[in-house]
Amino acid sequence: MTGRPARGLLLRLAGPLQSWGTHSKYLWRDTAPFPTRSGVIGMLAAALGRKRGAPLDDLTALSMTVRVDRPGVVLSDYHTVGGGLPAKETVITVGRERRSEGRSTLVSKRQYLADAAFTVALTSDDEMLHLCADALREPHWTLYLGRRACPPEGPVLLGTANDPLHHLVRIPLAAKKPRGGPQPVEFYSDRRLGALPVNSDAADSGDGNHHSGEITDEPLSFAPLEREYRPRRLYRRAANLPQAAYGGFGTGYLEKLQSYIDTNFAEPQRSTR
Repeated sequence: MTGRPARGLLLRLAGPLQSWGTHSKYLWRDTAPFPTRSGVIGMLAAALGRKRGAPLDDLTALSMTVRVDRPGVVLSDYHTVGGGLPAKETVITVGRERRSEGRSTLVSKRQYLADAAFTVALTSDDEMLHLCADALREPHWTLYLGRRACPPEGPVLLGTANDPLHHLVRIPLAAKKPRGGPQPVEFYSDRRLGALPVNSDAADSGDGNHHSGEITDEPLSFAPLEREYRPRRLYRRAANLPQAAYGGFGTGYLEKLQSYIDTNFAEPQRSTR
């Protein structure tokens, strides 16, 4: 992270279901416990109307930090496709042929996050932020949270702001106040998190300046038959946020969120009412 506060976008990713795959392939479709770079960049590309084979260099230049408001619950779905169809309508194989009778039904297992909520800061010094903000307000294609079956529960864009990490730790959390004392709130980023403006780290969080592993979610191409990703370092930090940061649920939370947006963002996006 640079010494000078960057300008950025604040996003709210919440809905009944989300799914952010990292190792998804063929009959197994997993989900990460937080939004991936490939998923969010793909959402921005859809908003901008980019075709799947279009270059991604300008979007991958954005830095992304995720705050976990609610981790949600992992659900596994038993999924079938192609059963009971006429031979000419069955699933196409890798060799681009139709599956034979008796082998037309494909069974897969798919994971989802149920009732999860995340706040995301996208930072950059580039004009690309303004283009992304306009596109998220009026997306070219429908936005979804990792998979097409997972629409967001409201507008994704909260607003644009200077020093977005400052707001990332202050925007009301979509969660109730924890019982029995502070509960750590997790942050994940593609950059070091030592500069995250929090007052109290959780005991096992570390300083956020040393990566906690790798995740294969840096997109190189979304071309349908040539999708390509590479691993990138993942930084994690957990912090105890003040009780006042918890906005709860329902209309009470939405009112607190809208009040924060109206007060702090120069270009507010009417959020979730």
